[in-house]
Amino acid sequence: MITTSPLPDGDVLVTFIIDDPRPVSVVGDFNDWDPARNPVVDDLDGHRAVTLAIHSDVPVAFRYLADGGEFYDDPAADRLEPNGYGQTHGVVDPALHVAPPTLVSAR
Repeated sequence: MITTSPLPDGDVLVTFIIDDPRPVSVVGDFNDWDPARNPVVDDLDGHRAVTLAIHSDVPVAFRYLADGGEFYDDPAADRLEPNGYGQTHGVVDPALHVAPPTLVSAR
């Protein structure tokens, strides 16, 4: 599961929640696909998750890396795209998760 929340600065807070008991990292173009940078951890609610902020104007590609070697995608991604290696990666498109500006009429 993936949840998003807009931040006051216009970025988007993204939480990746997984149900996989193995050591897992979220890897993607936001962290140079480095498994050491965003490991999934147990949170206070008993879920396994990692949260990060992404810029609202740039979609990000990601995958999960389990147990140091098995990549897999999240079906909750905004979309799946070919990754150039014969598989896919998920994409979170922050523009889909930011509230549109409210129009105010002048009186």
